[in-house]
Amino acid sequence: MRGTALGARWRGLLPRRLRRGLHTGVRWKISVAIALVGALVAVALSLVVHNAARVSMLDNARDVQDERIQFVQRQYAARGGNLPVGFEVNDPSLPRELRLKALSGRRATYVSESASGVPDIWAAVPLGNGDLLSVHSRFTDRSTDVMKDLDQALIIGAICVVFGGSALGVLIGGQMSRRLRKAAGAAREVAQGRADVRVRDAIGGVVRDETDDLAQAVDAMADALKQRLEAERRVTADIAHELRTPVTGLLTAAELLPAGRPSELVKDRAQAMRTLVEDVLEVARLDSAAERAELQDITLGEFVSRRIAARGGDGIRVDVVHESEVTTDPRRLERILFNLLANAAKHARPPIEVSVEGRVVRVRDHGPGFPEDLLEEGPSRFRTGAAHRAGHGHGLGLTIAAGQARVLGARLTFRNVRAPGAPEGTPADGAVAVLWLPEHAPTNTGSFPIVRLP
Repeated sequence: MRGTALGARWRGLLPRRLRRGLHTGVRWKISVAIALVGALVAVALSLVVHNAARVSMLDNARDVQDERIQFVQRQYAARGGNLPVGFEVNDPSLPRELRLKALSGRRATYVSESASGVPDIWAAVPLGNGDLLSVHSRFTDRSTDVMKDLDQALIIGAICVVFGGSALGVLIGGQMSRRLRKAAGAAREVAQGRADVRVRDAIGGVVRDETDDLAQAVDAMADALKQRLEAERRVTADIAHELRTPVTGLLTAAELLPAGRPSELVKDRAQAMRTLVEDVLEVARLDSAAERAELQDITLGEFVSRRIAARGGDGIRVDVVHESEVTTDPRRLERILFNLLANAAKHARPPIEVSVEGRVVRVRDHGPGFPEDLLEEGPSRFRTGAAHRAGHGHGLGLTIAAGQARVLGARLTFRNVRAPGAPEGTPADGAVAVLWLPEHAPTNTGSFPIVRLP
């Protein structure tokens, strides 16, 4: 338990960004990977070249020493006398390994490391009388300078390889990142309902790689989902259409029943079924994306006030903060407005406040707020909300409101209201639905203005 508590404490001290996970792009991942690989290859090649050059130069130095000692041996055997500088007979500092090889009757060379780090080049040869002739010299300064210059060139080359690899990684990763971002943007457009968008066409390019395979898979999935949703929509619309006639007949027959509690229950249920059928048909029409708005110029604040007053807006307060003229479909706007008011009246307590400010209409209630899944995902059919906000209905009111808003080119948002300074887990003190009407007529939705003849 103590370990768990300490772990939780350390996680609490970490920044929230690190707790969620670091976000890095493909471009920088590829760049870092290429830079690391380039650095490893450059270091490995530098070590190989350095060692190969050192061994080659030492071999050359040993060959030179071997030639020198052979020349001096012949002169010493022929004439005797003094030896050149660096040559000695029976040198006591002769390395043991070299001494043993020379005593065995073999001419040999040897390399030893001095305290200064500069190699010493030895050569020894046995003389006829049992003595050993040897020569000893340091690795030449010129050779040392050549090795230093080579090491410097290898370091510069390794740095150039790392930076060149990083630049190449940025270019390659940037191209892949752009393709992936285009694919993600196209996929988001498909998710928003634009069925004509194709991810493969969005990323473009001549070279075919795994990104194209991903795009084709996403397009195939989108097509399959579209076909499935279209099939479900047709089935739902057909069922609702087939139910409309018998439900209408049932409602008409209920009107002929004698007055009383049983007939009231039958009429109430028949009317509820008829409302459900009409709502299902409307949702099916909105899903088909075939709905078009009939645009008119209206004064928004006056329109909202008159419609609410005509419906008997008891318990509803209307506040026109700023009047504005808008071009929209009055019938669809009224549908959105009264669906929002019906939802507030069903799940909250009065007063319900409606405010109009420019092109924005807000509907606020004082209930327990919208459920979290609705705030995250938006309205969903046949989902009536959490238990604290449940009531009669089938969850189609807000779905229809959102669909009609799309036809108008408007934006419908939902949020909960909490007291200022209240902690995050505090229950909501109300819900607000905000309708943002577009500044220009929504011609991109296929809507058209109504031309009134004189």
